[in-house]
Amino acid sequence: MIRIGIVGCGRILAAHLEGYKILRESGVDNFEITALCSRKAEDAQSYVKRGEGPPQRTPVSDIPGDPLAVGDHYLSDFQPDTEVEVYTDYRDLIASDRVDAINDFTIHSLHHQIAALAFELGKHVLSQKPLAVSMEGARRMCQQAEAAGVTFGVFENLRFVEGIRHQHWAFSESGPAGELQMAVMGNIGTWWAPDLIVAETPWRHVLENGGGMALDLGPHFFDIIRHISGNEVVSVTAQTQVVEPTRYILRDGERVDSITCDADDTFYAHFELESGAAGTMFGSWGGHGTNTVLGEGPVFYGTKGRVTGDSITLDGGETQSLKALYEANAPTEMQERHFPLGLTNDFALSQLDWLRAIENGTQPECSGKEGLRDLACAYSVVESDFAARKVSVDEVETGLLRDYQKPIDEKFDLH
Repeated sequence: MIRIGIVGCGRILAAHLEGYKILRESGVDNFEITALCSRKAEDAQSYVKRGEGPPQRTPVSDIPGDPLAVGDHYLSDFQPDTEVEVYTDYRDLIASDRVDAINDFTIHSLHHQIAALAFELGKHVLSQKPLAVSMEGARRMCQQAEAAGVTFGVFENLRFVEGIRHQHWAFSESGPAGELQMAVMGNIGTWWAPDLIVAETPWRHVLENGGGMALDLGPHFFDIIRHISGNEVVSVTAQTQVVEPTRYILRDGERVDSITCDADDTFYAHFELESGAAGTMFGSWGGHGTNTVLGEGPVFYGTKGRVTGDSITLDGGETQSLKALYEANAPTEMQERHFPLGLTNDFALSQLDWLRAIENGTQPECSGKEGLRDLACAYSVVESDFAARKVSVDEVETGLLRDYQKPIDEKFDLH
């Protein structure tokens, strides 16, 4: 039995509990969540037992598919007989004999600190993305995990989304779209626009806390392109902006708690893959009026056709459902690997990937090293803007280029 301690009980926890509930309902019974930790005990207690304890905070989003729109999930929904310990200091939880593994869902400036203690005590870790507050923090985490010989995963759920699995197949050797040549990924004004504080968490807009859209959503975007193409991103040329220097929380239609932002809320990036393919991505938490989305989401062009969302259009043919093609033609082994137990919930799939790796003494599909590369790609965006040049992802990953990160590393003593 893998006993899991969760550190961080913010609004995203409900979506994680939903994933674990789906696993239990699918017959996965090799885990139990035995401890929760939050700075405020009532935040942790609000997730323990339905009908008891303080009320949960309401979701901050109503966007379909947004994990922050998920609410009303409790540990008692799927493990009613488990005694759950509540802590207010993560060091006490990790050091206890109640847990074998840690889920870290805290602010990413804590990730390297939580991981260091967990690895020192030989405990497995699943860390929320982005992997760390800076590349130095992320490198240390990977080195410490390897030295401890434990399983280290990064919760990068988008590669487990059903449609992205289908797109991955479309550009694989057995897929119909051929080899990826170009990609365009863009989204303006969909989240927290035009001037709201993202997820009501002001630190996301502070440079020295590792804030900014490029570092918040960039790891998601780059993990998608790396997963779908099967190629590494090798270089990035980018610009960033602070379009809305003042942001607010909206309470009963009134703007309250204004903050000043010095981390990007908008970025534009061109990237190149080792295969020679290239693409452009952009994103913004600004944008007055209404939002702008390309295609049915990211648009990918291969040597044989175009894919966006569930639509695939091959040369000389009509647009078809990619899901239908996948289910009819993707190798059985691939479909079983993509959707074990018939699961399609991306949170449940990511959790199962990590749990199975712990059982097998291996690393999950989305390992610490995968998270390290995703973070290096994202940091390449802000480092490119800061240096006013094209940068290689390798120079960012290794720490050769870290000028943008200096105030972050200084604040968190990551020298």
